[in-house]
Amino acid sequence: MDSTGPKLFLLGSTHRTAPLAMRERLAVPPERLEAIYALLREQVKLPECLVLNTCNRVELYGVAQSEVDAAVMRERLTAEISRLHMLSPEELQKFTFWKQHGEVVEHLFGVTAGLDSQMVGETEILGQVKDSYADATQRGAAGPVLNRLFQKSFQAAKWARTNTGIGRGAVSVGSVTVELATRIFGNLSSSRLLLIGAGEVGQSILQSLRSRGARNVTIASRTLANAMELAMLHECVAVELSRITELLSESDIVLCALNSETPILTGPQLAKAAATHRSVPLFVIDLAVPRNVEPSAAELSNVFLYNLDDLAAIANENLKSREAAMDTCRQTLTEKAKHVWDSLAAR
Repeated sequence: MDSTGPKLFLLGSTHRTAPLAMRERLAVPPERLEAIYALLREQVKLPECLVLNTCNRVELYGVAQSEVDAAVMRERLTAEISRLHMLSPEELQKFTFWKQHGEVVEHLFGVTAGLDSQMVGETEILGQVKDSYADATQRGAAGPVLNRLFQKSFQAAKWARTNTGIGRGAVSVGSVTVELATRIFGNLSSSRLLLIGAGEVGQSILQSLRSRGARNVTIASRTLANAMELAMLHECVAVELSRITELLSESDIVLCALNSETPILTGPQLAKAAATHRSVPLFVIDLAVPRNVEPSAAELSNVFLYNLDDLAAIANENLKSREAAMDTCRQTLTEKAKHVWDSLAAR
């Protein structure tokens, strides 16, 4: 796709370009979004911008005034983001990618459809992109170019879901988490589960757990009211986050989905819990980025620790059966993206 049209660009990092440890460093927690937008608009001087931040990607979409501006933007943006995350520009470039013009349209269409997800075909990404777009719009950061681009990407995702088998099996973080839990314990009705985090991911997991027969679930959250509200909906028990240490030894499966810049479960905590545990190991599934559990816990003899990369491997086990649908989806989305870019260029 040629460069005639708006000077659209994207600086991003995903599971395809960065390992989990680096994705943790580049993640943008909600409380830092304001600072990122201020940087993009005041320091980098972007007339339009949007931040897409999920478990496995951080993508910065922008519109420049001219080709020269776009080249300057890349250098300035790399420098500012490097400084923000305390990395050298050279190190940042190793784990990021840069796209311009029609490439950005094609990439975004693949993202919203779930083609670019770590769990290919997962259903949550469309909602996450919509939330990011709504946030950018509310901030006044998304203008006419990004408005049209993202609205068209939502239409493309709807087409993909309706007309191809890309989402066959209803792939989601919640469904894959429960798939792993049932592989380990079989019937979940007698298992004791501790869910840490009552946000969107926690809600998705709990809904999937309850649909598969899990009865004994305790929910812990920083805000007890949020845990209580979720517990009432699903007939579970809610506790304060401060109680998780004492509950570890009473749980069979610990599910971590808390938004935190630092680990909330340490190796020594889990070692102590495992030592007083029943004869079966303690299973911990860490769904957070940054991670909620110290990676060193994976070395403990009586603790089995899984993270998002492990879940993705499970989710993609049946990719072979979906390859034809994926190829058809990619081809059609590429055509749709070209049509949208030509339309943007004409305007």
